[in-house]
Amino acid sequence: MSIAENIAVIRQKIDAAARETGRTGADITLVGASKMNDAAACRQAIAAGIDVLGENRVQEMTAKLAENAYDGAPLHFIGHLQRNKVKQVVGKVAIIESVGSTELLQEIEKQAAKLELVQDVLLEVNIGGEEAKSGFAPEALHEAAEFARTLPHIRVRGLMTIPPVETEPHENMVHFRKVHALYVDINAKIYDNEMEYISMGMSGDFEDAIRAGSNMVRVGTAIFGQRYYTK
Repeated sequence: MSIAENIAVIRQKIDAAARETGRTGADITLVGASKMNDAAACRQAIAAGIDVLGENRVQEMTAKLAENAYDGAPLHFIGHLQRNKVKQVVGKVAIIESVGSTELLQEIEKQAAKLELVQDVLLEVNIGGEEAKSGFAPEALHEAAEFARTLPHIRVRGLMTIPPVETEPHENMVHFRKVHALYVDINAKIYDNEMEYISMGMSGDFEDAIRAGSNMVRVGTAIFGQRYYTK
């Protein structure tokens, strides 16, 4: 199927899952994770009405920005961001979704101050406690959110998570529900309910994520097709 057809199918699934929680598909932001897909594929997704495009790699994002690949849709950075590459991302994307350390927050603040802008971010939660993944531990999230609020050139718009790889269907519902509970708690206690986004759910589990309260899903292969890492 084409990218447009894939997006149409995903929209139907998003809407069905959202309706189980008293919402509709219009309440869910669909991020097209366009890693390893070219500018033409990005343009097809935009033409098909994708809400946001999301990139994982700074070098790839920079190359596609030069090709005007994202014109017509907001751009998010959704991958692991090294501190030495922050200057290539701040001010270039609407939201950095993957902010998972105080050091990264400080680096983003420094760069945003230089550019005299406010960078929107999501705080990444390492909900599975996996050593190989970045993100704040759940028990450290409140302190991180309090710290982020003191930074004048950063605005926290919500939370993001990448749960462990499922070994059984619906296994990640418990993780999604925990992140949603953290979101509700931090939003009320620290951010005066001004946070807007809880970004969780990818191609294999976005429906469960929506059922657990997600309002932003990051879908790659289900839109663009299988990635071939040997290229």
